[in-house]
Amino acid sequence: MPADLAVIGLGHLGLPLAQAAVAAGIETVGYDTGPATDSSLTAAEIRRMSAAGFRVATDPAELGRVRTAVICAPTTLGADRTPDLSAVGEAARALAARLRPHTTVVLESPAYPGATEDYLRPILEAGSRLRAGRDFHLAYSPSRHDPGNRTHALANTPKVIGGLTPACTESAAAFYARLTDKVVRARGLREAETVHLLETTYRHVNIALVNEMAVFCHDLGVDLWDVIRCAETKPYGFQAFRPGPGVGGHGVAVDPGHLPLPTRTPGPPLRMAGLAQEVNGRMPHYVVQRCTTLLNEHGKSARGARILLLGVTYKPDLADQEGAPAREIASRLLDLGALISYHDPYVAGWRVRDRPVPKADSLYEAAANADLTILLQHHRTYDLQGLAVKAQLLLDTRGATPAGSAHRL
Repeated sequence: MPADLAVIGLGHLGLPLAQAAVAAGIETVGYDTGPATDSSLTAAEIRRMSAAGFRVATDPAELGRVRTAVICAPTTLGADRTPDLSAVGEAARALAARLRPHTTVVLESPAYPGATEDYLRPILEAGSRLRAGRDFHLAYSPSRHDPGNRTHALANTPKVIGGLTPACTESAAAFYARLTDKVVRARGLREAETVHLLETTYRHVNIALVNEMAVFCHDLGVDLWDVIRCAETKPYGFQAFRPGPGVGGHGVAVDPGHLPLPTRTPGPPLRMAGLAQEVNGRMPHYVVQRCTTLLNEHGKSARGARILLLGVTYKPDLADQEGAPAREIASRLLDLGALISYHDPYVAGWRVRDRPVPKADSLYEAAANADLTILLQHHRTYDLQGLAVKAQLLLDTRGATPAGSAHRL
């Protein structure tokens, strides 16, 4: 059966989009070019989608029977820190071979400015022998999906659209108007792509600022968490961000200095973006430094110390581990000879350096037996007041414990 919409890439972006489309009464088919990736949706939610008509296509021929195709393939930074769009390319080739005239194709995957026109467009045109902007519509829309956010969903979050031509923009806007209360039209593809770059960089820069403040305040003996509590009472000109052991998530923080050569500007790159990555990238090392100092202050060495890591996901109350700093922190502790274990109600098994890490069954018992417990992620199920009493030594990297009950970052 034909569908109105094909969502290509059924991971943390694709499945929530498909869920919203199904809820809006849009006939939706899902297709994935690779193994399914982590999603914030529960099995029950996916079953409800299926009951409402959502289906996963195994035959790529079904991609040629839709009016709109949205590519939500994952993108990451490669070893050289350039954005890896290989999954987007695979999705585009699967679609291009079946692309029909008048179809609207939208890219939602994180991408650098110019990627839709310079990378995606040639693949679609070569595989379909159709011309973007003339035979089919091509647009970019940065995903603003925030896993676990119970306040802002797709329906009440404005959707930015930028097309190759004004007609492309209007075609994509007409589709998204069925899903969201407000559509915002960008001037073009690159403007829409740069919206993603600005929003992601804004997050990383502000987290880097408070991460540096955390180190600064610790050295001064100042309670940063109290400083933030007071500062956020200012009704204008300030938005509260909070420090942590690192920055995780799926939003690719693109450093313009590592963009593909045709995309680089002749002037200096966004130095703030690069600096923010540098600052945030140092946080796992700083956390381990604090651990060794705390152990030393209590007459213990990191070598042979039993260290319990609490919460190894990148966001609270989710199973998603994308970019979570826990793995690097664990790896650094292993280098020091520590004996690590972990507890996370959302992660059944966890590996570091391809070796399984022991999982603690009883949280309080494990904390009581550990020389040091490190709170890396504040899941709602954690009773932090009780944990602070049971733990021999507790380092709270999230500022979630009551003041004075633990050592805070």
